[in-house]
Amino acid sequence: MEKNLTQGSIFKNIVQFSFPFLLSYFLQTLYGMADLFIAGQFNGAEVISAVSIGSQVMHMFTVMIVGLAMGSGVLIGQAVGARDSKKTANVIGNTIILFLFLSVILTVLLFILVKPIVNAVSTPSESIEQTVDYLRICFLGIPFIIAYNLVASIYRGMGNSKSPMIFIAIACVINIILDFIFMGVFGMKASGAAFATVIAQAISVIISFFAMFKGKNGLKLKKDDFKINKNIVTDVLKIGLPVACQDGFIQISFLVITTIANRRGVEVAAAVGIVEKIITFLFLIPSSMLSTISAISAQNIGAGKMERAVKTLFEGTAIALGIGMIFAVIFQFVSYPVLKTFTKDTEVIKLGVQYLRTYVIDCVFASVHFCFSGYFVALGKSLISFVHNCISIIFFRIPGAYLAAKVWPETLTPMGLAAPIGSLVSALICVFAFFVIENRAKKSSL
Repeated sequence: MEKNLTQGSIFKNIVQFSFPFLLSYFLQTLYGMADLFIAGQFNGAEVISAVSIGSQVMHMFTVMIVGLAMGSGVLIGQAVGARDSKKTANVIGNTIILFLFLSVILTVLLFILVKPIVNAVSTPSESIEQTVDYLRICFLGIPFIIAYNLVASIYRGMGNSKSPMIFIAIACVINIILDFIFMGVFGMKASGAAFATVIAQAISVIISFFAMFKGKNGLKLKKDDFKINKNIVTDVLKIGLPVACQDGFIQISFLVITTIANRRGVEVAAAVGIVEKIITFLFLIPSSMLSTISAISAQNIGAGKMERAVKTLFEGTAIALGIGMIFAVIFQFVSYPVLKTFTKDTEVIKLGVQYLRTYVIDCVFASVHFCFSGYFVALGKSLISFVHNCISIIFFRIPGAYLAAKVWPETLTPMGLAAPIGSLVSALICVFAFFVIENRAKKSSL
């Protein structure tokens, strides 16, 4: 199952590792998009809004789990790069215990807090009941979400990004089929989308665990590997917790923006919800590149090949930035037909086009700070990513969206600029932090 990412062409390693990763993210994102698309075919704006808000809340917790799992992924990658099989097994064993405990706590806590969460995001009154139903079912499926992302992190830390892609592909197909059955045939509305997602995740987890522990992948865990090692748990949390908080903070900012939109009516809420799904889809490139740079750089850092780690950062950033620019241009022309595939409501389409054409510029600047964040995580300096995202969100994204809604209430165009401005600030901070780190490294080597 291990793959050495410290040798050969850096560009080839990035492409070979990131492509399955990209497909995995694409398929995972397809969950929410399929739910929203199918909900729109059989239901009105109140159900679309419920599925949109509910899936956005779930996405927030999912990305936080993924962020925390990156702590173990980096440690596994560094151990693999250093050829330390004992430490690799210890990190995996401790991570399993840590995430098992986390799954129990989160499931109970979120199920209890479902109504306050729905009220906190100012869910339109027409959509409250459907949103509560959606989230209650999804919160019961939290253990499956955690288990899948844990297994995926273990595989990717060991240089294998193909297996998680296969697992999520299976889940995606099952999810789409069940969406049509539950929402289309049985008319279960938002709860049907939730049941489809949870059942699909459960099946994916069963298959992934069977493959990891029963397959011929070279992974051998002993009883001692599951004994809590305070140093390993601390290191996992030290790297993963800032990433989880950062990702959670980003998602909270999206929810705040969604709340601002929800207060402007159900049409605006539906439009913003659809655009958020589209943006999530477009962000597959920088998101996959973040994790790719993190995994490849971690192995090279573990092997003492810092120069290759830096080159991985530069080449990955160039790829993501180029694609981001293409997206920013293309969606100035295709926003209308894309929005039209999600809903037939002309007002929702009009508002969505306004929002998307400016929001999509974020693909350019986010590509830069996502890639640099992946490198900082591999270095064990994930706190930098947390800080720049906090500055961006607190001082630019949220205030920008709020002011745009107040000053230009008749359009969503200015509101869409809040995210790109925030990402530009993050990108500048990341570049500055990188040069500071490099200069310190050069001085210490003299």
